[in-house]
Parts: sequence; structure tokens; C-alpha cells
Amino acid sequence: MGPTRKTNVCRRLSRRALGCFSRDAGVVQRTNLGILRALVCQESTKFKNVWTTHSRSPIAYERGRIYFDNYRRCVSSVASEPRKLYEMPKCSKSEKIEDALLWECPVGDILPNSSDYKSSLIALTAHNWLLRISATTGKILEKIYLAPYCKFRYLSWDTPQEVIAVKSAQNRGSAVARQAGIQQPVLLYLAVFRVLPFSLVGILEINKKIFGNVTDATLSHGILIVMYSSGLVRLYSFQTIAEQFMQQKLDLGCACRWGGTTGTVGEAPFGIPCNIKITDLPPLLFEVSSLENAFQIGGHPWHYIITPNKRKQKGVFHICALKDNCLAKNGIQEMDCCSLESDWIYFHPDASGRIIHVGPNQVKVLKLTEIENNSFQHQISEDFVILADRENNKNENVLTVTASGRVVKKSFNLLDDDPEQETFKIVDYEDELDLLSVVAVTQIDAEGKAHLDFHCNEYGTLLKSIPLVESWDVTYSHEVYFDRDLVLHIEQKPNRVFSCYVYQMVCNTAEEEETINRSC
Repeated sequence: MGPTRKTNVCRRLSRRALGCFSRDAGVVQRTNLGILRALVCQESTKFKNVWTTHSRSPIAYERGRIYFDNYRRCVSSVASEPRKLYEMPKCSKSEKIEDALLWECPVGDILPNSSDYKSSLIALTAHNWLLRISATTGKILEKIYLAPYCKFRYLSWDTPQEVIAVKSAQNRGSAVARQAGIQQPVLLYLAVFRVLPFSLVGILEINKKIFGNVTDATLSHGILIVMYSSGLVRLYSFQTIAEQFMQQKLDLGCACRWGGTTGTVGEAPFGIPCNIKITDLPPLLFEVSSLENAFQIGGHPWHYIITPNKRKQKGVFHICALKDNCLAKNGIQEMDCCSLESDWIYFHPDASGRIIHVGPNQVKVLKLTEIENNSFQHQISEDFVILADRENNKNENVLTVTASGRVVKKSFNLLDDDPEQETFKIVDYEDELDLLSVVAVTQIDAEGKAHLDFHCNEYGTLLKSIPLVESWDVTYSHEVYFDRDLVLHIEQKPNRVFSCYVYQMVCNTAEEEETINRSC
């Protein structure tokens, strides 16, 4: 079946003005976003490069805000031209912000302070302070000193917008200790907090005496994921670990006696003691072996994606049921392509249970369905495919003339990611407008040209294509964000030079109006 016919923008606006909606609180918002999607995708709408800037420090983007100088300076991208929201005072290198997450107010929760209902930036500094900063003013609202015994470096969501995990740098030990063959028992620490109001769950140590030769560990959705150099991935319940091995419950701001020292939890110089020390291997939930520890869980019902743990299997993906490890029918996915860069695969972020498989010249959206007359097994099938705009002929003919004057024609195969052919570089999903955004790049003469395409998330139909005015060097690192009526391109050049290009949606620009008036 094809797409259903939808009402036009004028009719939607009229119905909104009259209040013709059901009692569902989300209907008005969905209607507004439907109107915006129609405006974004219509032919007359253009995306104009309204601002370009360069920086010597990394540039980050999050929900309409552009961050510079290690999150010290914030620029709003919502206005017609980006404007500065705030700039925090300059600080020493030891006080710089290492990592940050944007926290937004939860729906339905009663919070202690009125400022808690506004967005905040949760930031980790180089000297182990965890800060909550107002996302609009840059004012520090809360601060917690983590610990003096390790260097914390990374922030991530354990449960999005609810629980954060702060991970330390890996403890490699001193050069003298490594030369002497002395192994450090604790590889890293994980500090876990509930946010707004901040409350400590605990600090967990990952000990090699318990877990063995671990290379990394992280937390996600209440699961402790431990990775090994052999490619093995093991999953444990963090809740079970906390209940079984927590030595003492700690509360932020309260006095505490630990190891003969007394101090206030979360304040310098005492910090937060490591209160979860595993003394025995906890119950194992799941384990699997995968090349480079690549492991993903998703789909309905739960499935996981791995690459068999052999180098020659790189680019081959197995999709298996989580409950019994059975391979789904057609569950071995391998893209028929010859390229320098490998293809990649992941579960679709729209929670549909589908899978996106991206190669240099095609984007496959796969669906997971039950096998007819067998509800216990599932199969993988194509939902739709997006193809790059390129010639079908992969062979290139080269004519050479020998010394005797004989003309020899040689034929060779082009790579699928040959720079002179249109190649897919980035695929993302705009959840509010329900659009897939695909960045395609083609090398023209000495420079590359890119365009951003919007595809219908349901059927894969091309709805809009936006050319990017700046050149695209495939050897540089690139990030492209599509957020409602904004497109933002961040580029990292050699010698730590970062560039930011901001595009905004415009309708009937002055140039177009002038052209129309002249034609009239």
C-alpha cells in the first residue's frame, strides 16, 4: 500500500485555530510538527547558510545550542542568526570541562527548586568536579567533588534523562610499574547518579582480580557491560551488584567516616569513597563473542547484532534472538560492496524495531517479522532501500599505446566508495519530523560537494535535497545535524581547526521575491 493522503497545511492551521483536536495532549504538538514537516519538504523552501565560524577547540551541538571553548561559551541557533546565550569566565586547564550532557526537565516530576524545571548542562571538569549549569545563563547551580583517587573523564546516560554514569580513565599504572610487570588491580571506576535532584547510587570499581583481563566497561539501561580483548562481551545486572556488594550507603552532603578519615560526601577534598567493591563474580546475565566487541540489542522482540569474531568476517553481521541465541531467518546480512570504508549497521532509533544497514552506495532499512505459522522464530526482510545516484557501470576502461603503436584497452573495477561517485557518508533520524537524513558526497575536480537528502521514514521516498555550499573533504572528520528547521555541519580540519556551518530554513527569500517582481 502506498502512503495515505494527508491534509494540506492551510486545513491543518484552520483546524488548529478552531481547536478541532481530541483530548490527547500530544495531538496539538504532533499537528504542529506535521505542519513544519510539510513546510520543510515543500519545493519552494530553501536552507540558507546564515552563519559560519571557526574555532581552535572542539565544537558541540545539542538541542538548538552550539558550544565552544570546551562548553564555556554557548550560542543559540534558534534565532534567525545565531546569538550568544552566555560565556563563562575563563579558567585554568585543570578546570576545563571534559564532557557534558544536556538534561531536560522530566514530565510529571515535582522538583525542589523552580530553576530545576529549566534545561541544565551536566558537566565534568578535568579536576573531578561534576557541575550542573543553567543551559540559558551559564550559572553553576550545583557542584559535586567526585574523588581524589582517580581521574574521571567520560559522561554517559545509563537511563536517558534519569541516571548518569561517570567513567574514569583506565588505570594503566606508572611506566616503572609496567616495566616491573606490576599489574594494577583496579582498571577503572564508574560513578552512578540519579539526576534532579542529584543523588548518589554508588561508585563501582572494575577489578581485574574479579573480572579478569578486562579492556573496558560501561553502564547502559541498568546493565553493566564488560568487554575483553578476546572479543568477549559479558552483561551483568548493576542493581544486583549494588544490592549485593555495597559496603555502605552514602548521601551527598552528609558527614561520613571512611578508612579512618572523616569528611562530607561530595565536597573537596574528601569526595565520594568507592562504596561498591565486588568480592566475587556476580551472576552472569548474558555473554557473546564479537569482533572488536561490537554488540547491539534492539528490535521487537529483543534481538542482538554481532560480527563473528574473525577478521575475515568483518562486514558480516549476524542478527540473533536474545532469548535463545537462534539466528533469525535471513539473519546474516552482508552488503555486496568493495570499498575502503566498511559498512555499518544499527537498530533504528525510531523504536520501530527495524534495522538500518548503511553502505557506500545504498541504505537498507530492514524489518523484523514473525515467520508465518511459527511465532517463535523471526525473519529479516527489506522494508525499503535508498540507492545512491550513480552510473550502473562499475568498470573503467583505460587506453594505453605500446611502443609499437598498438592500442591496448584495460578494464578494472571501481571501488564502491570511489570519490568521483556519489557516496553515502552519514545517515541520521529526525524523530520529531519523522524523516531520515542522508548525507551524500561526490568528488568534483579537486573538491568534494555534499548534499543532505530527506527521506520519508515510512517508505524511503526522497522528499527534499539540500546542497551544502562548503566543500567536503573526505579525509576530514564531519558531523551533520538536522534539527527541525536547522541544519548544522561541524568539520574538523588538520591542526585542530574546527569549522561550523549553520543553515536555516527560509521561504520566499528577498532574491526570489525580486525575481518574481521583475518577471511580473
